Amino acid sequence: MFPSVKKVTAGNNYQLTIEFDNGETGILDMKPFLETGIFKKLKEPNVFKQVHVSFDTVEWDSGADLDPEFVYSNCHT
Repeated sequence: MFPSVKKVTAGNNYQLTIEFDNGETGILDMKPFLETGIFKKLKEPNVFKQVHVSFDTVEWDSGADLDPEFVYSNCHT
């Protein structure tokens, strides 16, 4: 089981700072995913900044969301 996302903050250059419920923190670079499907909407900076925690993962007001396993596995400290 992967830790749940406790807090997410949108930063510059399409990076998310993620805090997990196990105390770990990491950076998730979303740039490589912005040319795929629903994530194309996130290229608009104002849309990208509308990120928030939903249940145990990351979600945007545009409807895009990420699998908790993906978030944890792709975060870099």
